[in-house]
Amino acid sequence: MRSEATPSASGEDRAHADVGLVSALRIELAPFLQRCLTPAKYSGGEFTFRGGRFEDARVAIVESGPGFARARRATLALIEAHTPPYIISCGFSGALAPHLEIGHIVMANAICDTHGQELALTLGLPSQLPPGVHAGRLVVADEVVRTVDQKQALGEAHDALAVDLESLAVAQVCRDNGVGFMAVRVISDDLSVDLPQEIHSVLAATPGRRIGAALGSLWKRPSSYKDLLKLRDQARYAAERLSRFLGGVVEQLHDSLPQG
Repeated sequence: MRSEATPSASGEDRAHADVGLVSALRIELAPFLQRCLTPAKYSGGEFTFRGGRFEDARVAIVESGPGFARARRATLALIEAHTPPYIISCGFSGALAPHLEIGHIVMANAICDTHGQELALTLGLPSQLPPGVHAGRLVVADEVVRTVDQKQALGEAHDALAVDLESLAVAQVCRDNGVGFMAVRVISDDLSVDLPQEIHSVLAATPGRRIGAALGSLWKRPSSYKDLLKLRDQARYAAERLSRFLGGVVEQLHDSLPQG
């Protein structure tokens, strides 16, 4: 699948992106999208694409939905449609270490899963990272890791800082297609409290049905609204922090591209 955009009179390929972003949910990159100029949205196959310009960089974003298989297909679709030289797997993650707080950023120097797969990544990072920014291993799980005990055990077993559901899939597709890759994740839930049990049904629903899933959760457990509202507020705060950090990453990646 490729966008129907054609080269302009100046020779610019309007379908091409300088940086591609893969996120599971729209809320993860909503603040970043608000900072983009000339935003556009279209559906391609099973996925929703968004994009525009961030400073001088052309960015293309695909909303994959949660999970490994969907992230893999979405990344392939992004490469086919927009040929970005760099792709960033970005979005929310759960903290697996007690010093990570909501809104902290994790940049992966390795990604593993619970089945023995692992990819090492090369990051040209300064020796001293800013406060609230961490470099370390991400572990990719098959489903949302909900309880504090489960997250602590997962972190210890894999020597990982954070967990998500998609980054390894995106990394593998980029490796196989010769595309530069980074994983930039923001902590949306820490080790202070379990996630509400309704999180599984809400995230498993398709975008158009997530409101219905949330309402269904309220019907079954009326007190869950407090948990879900708290989770929403945490998500919005985390997304704002991710937006600010991603802006600098996108600019640096764009500046590294051959000019002219």
